Amino acid sequence: MNKLTIIGNLTKKPELRVTSAGVSVCSFTVAVNRRRTANNQNPGADYFNVSAWRQLGEVCSKFLDKGRKVAVVGAVSVRTYTKSDGTFGASLEVTADDVEFLSSASSPVDADSGMQIVETDELPFP
Repeated sequence: MNKLTIIGNLTKKPELRVTSAGVSVCSFTVAVNRRRTANNQNPGADYFNVSAWRQLGEVCSKFLDKGRKVAVVGAVSVRTYTKSDGTFGASLEVTADDVEFLSSASSPVDADSGMQIVETDELPFP
């Protein structure tokens, strides 16, 4: 079984296109932060290219934007390619079965970190 679950933030606005057969596909990239360790203050992130097809893709295109937090479940594959300098590269690509929107469209996002800004009076606990 090939199923991956990731939670992260969109790195840019999703792109919706239609194939020659008339099928909608939405493409976006999700940055997933690595866990911090005691000696690693800046752990970095991993980037996953996501494709959401048909109605799921149309919904993602309509409601997602740069910085929004999402959970994506789907099959993962590795695509290899040759860079302009002749070296080989690879990217992780996810074909989404499900996309869960984890931050609301009305929630502001910090431009530097891409994190959702939550006011304390919006929290469900004191």
